[in-house]
Amino acid sequence: METMVDGAKLAPTQAEIDEESRRIRRLRILVYLTLDTIAEGGLSPEEAAGMVAATRRVALQMFPGKERAFDLIYKPKFQRVMHAVYRLQ
Repeated sequence: METMVDGAKLAPTQAEIDEESRRIRRLRILVYLTLDTIAEGGLSPEEAAGMVAATRRVALQMFPGKERAFDLIYKPKFQRVMHAVYRLQ
């Protein structure tokens, strides 16, 4: 969220930094709530996969264009939990 002036990038404002920090915190909470819900084992594998997909959609709404970052950071965590709970590959 850098500000552009005459083609030159300026450092983000404190308000932009604070807003991004809030979005990161919300995403972290969402991911961990989803992981905890799946880890409880009360969902079918299809329901759990749907929750993962919904979490990814919300993350990409919060951080457009960051598909690769989500897949690198969070996808392995979801895969580990899904494998542990449902014995999936």
